[in-house]
Amino acid sequence: MSEKSVFIRVYLWFNRVMTDISNYYEYKTSDTPSSLVIMLHGYGSNGQDLIGLAPMLAQELPDTMFVSPDAPFNLEMMPPMGGYQWFSLLDRTSEVMLEGAEGAAPILEGFVDAMAQRFEIPHAKIALLGFSQGTMMSLYTAPRMPQKIAGVLGYSGALLGGEGLVEDPDEFQNFPIRLIHGEADDVVPVAARSQAQELLTKAGYTVSGHTTPGLTHSIDEDGIRSGVEFLREILR
Repeated sequence: MSEKSVFIRVYLWFNRVMTDISNYYEYKTSDTPSSLVIMLHGYGSNGQDLIGLAPMLAQELPDTMFVSPDAPFNLEMMPPMGGYQWFSLLDRTSEVMLEGAEGAAPILEGFVDAMAQRFEIPHAKIALLGFSQGTMMSLYTAPRMPQKIAGVLGYSGALLGGEGLVEDPDEFQNFPIRLIHGEADDVVPVAARSQAQELLTKAGYTVSGHTTPGLTHSIDEDGIRSGVEFLREILR
């Protein structure tokens, strides 16, 4: 095993045993929300990033609470500067990334349960909205949770562990999924969306969404409109 591989595994172990979600941001327009959207940011960002979308989404979802946590792990190989990660990307092989998602999934699941309890909102009225690595975490964690959520809205992401969903679909929660991706994405290639849709469809999921010509690794107005439409459908 190389020195780099040893470092990555030690880093993953240390983060797993030492870290949890400790900070999140809220946006609400109602004191008695009937639904909840949990927003999961991408690698190196923080909860403030996606919570900025909440005012636009809330215009069409007035009874919805929006919560955007900082991912549980400090960004690797850098001093603390407000950046966080769900799992390491020092090694981007599918096996290592899947191991990272597996390690972070119980933390995310615990956060979803805690928010459901805090706001007294049933899991059936909770959606996960992810961007990039946040989408990867949403698509990995939600099918494996004991309680079924309303659905997943994923931007610019990919599916990890999809083969397991196909091999034994009855062992996982099933819910609607919408995936939106820029065709000029140079961080997570748009082919990742096609691969995810193919595997998820084989596993019995209803997958909708679109790709946008010329769009890079970001969310545009069309993506926001499509996302709002999806959230209204699954949270009503």
